[in-house]
Amino acid sequence: MKILVVGSGGREHAVIRKLRENPEVTEIFALPGNGGIAADATCVNIGAKDIPAIAAFAKDNGIDYAVVTPDDPLVLGCVDALEAEGVRCFGPRANAAIIEGSKAFSKDLMKKYGIPTASYESFSDMDKALAYIETCPVPVVIKADGLALGKGVIIAATRDEARTAVIEMMQDKKFGKSGDTVVIEEFLEGPEVSVLSFTDGTTVVPMVSSMDHKRALDGDKGLNTGGMGTVAPNPCYTASVARECMDRIFLPTIRAMKAEGREFRGCLYFGLMITKDGPKVIEYNCRFGDPETQVVLPLLESDLLTVMQATTDGRLSETEVKFSDKNACCVILASKGYPVKYESGFELKLPETGDSEEIFVAGAKRDGDRLLSAGGRVLGVTAVADTLPGAIEKAYALTEKVGFENGFFRRDIGQRALAAGGKI
Repeated sequence: MKILVVGSGGREHAVIRKLRENPEVTEIFALPGNGGIAADATCVNIGAKDIPAIAAFAKDNGIDYAVVTPDDPLVLGCVDALEAEGVRCFGPRANAAIIEGSKAFSKDLMKKYGIPTASYESFSDMDKALAYIETCPVPVVIKADGLALGKGVIIAATRDEARTAVIEMMQDKKFGKSGDTVVIEEFLEGPEVSVLSFTDGTTVVPMVSSMDHKRALDGDKGLNTGGMGTVAPNPCYTASVARECMDRIFLPTIRAMKAEGREFRGCLYFGLMITKDGPKVIEYNCRFGDPETQVVLPLLESDLLTVMQATTDGRLSETEVKFSDKNACCVILASKGYPVKYESGFELKLPETGDSEEIFVAGAKRDGDRLLSAGGRVLGVTAVADTLPGAIEKAYALTEKVGFENGFFRRDIGQRALAAGGKI
């Protein structure tokens, strides 16, 4: 069976590693992949947003099944284009991917169907947005409406910060057209939880919960990034919270999308805040999170390809989706200067991995036999253990063995989870 995976990061590497476990898989193509993914799949130099070229490649190479993981190609209609060529896919069509592609759409959806979220207002006129900031409570959250590599969200502690964020997004076009509309929403307080879920448009199967660490530096300081590390499961996501999320958020979201004629099939990511008033949605993503995937998939005991095909075929309710009760930790090694200015081209020397250890490559290229850094987030070092402290210790021990002279990493991944009562 020939599989195509669209994307080039650590998330895609984790997906590919898991897909390889299915004995029916004969070949995996990664478009475009990266120098580290090349050890596990055939990389093809076609960009993830080059939808016509991806569809043509799938048709010409007899691809049996495609997995589209990044947000951009999903929003641009990659699944639609592949299905038009007769290729079965994992991932939502464009009209469902809008749940991430437009924050204004997703907020309006939640308001219409009574799904708990922060109160908000949307603006396409900068002057009106600035006027609103003069009266709204602070802190306040400013979001670019469209995709912005996970960086289009600013938590403004003061009105001055809020004004600056709006001007940068709407006037200076810091995030391009994504900032043509902004969502200004209530600042919520409480622990954050990430829950990825498989869904076939009717059934929702949540995966193991996780806790991301967005800030670049220890102590949750520094700039927001795409994610500097994760642990799973998240101790704040208790059984009672999980039941409430299923009843008030997960199923209502899937039903709302179907009612709008936008049936969602694939992986729907719920970014949640556990507030004093219960769980609320911070954001939806229309795909696997990065680096959440790097801790969640190593805990999946069921066959990933089988589960993915069940979401495509509407058979998820008939399919076992089983996760280990162990713990996982992923530490991200990034290039010094990330997420602002950084240099690439530094040699990566990867150690041998032991049982329940994996190194996922997010940003690297091949130079003969050498592997060189080629991006901001470069590696995800993941370890699984019976306890959370064990997983953290194991992940950091492996991280210390990596040779990457231009690399840096946070040294406190998982500490918030331990403080919140992580399994010991």
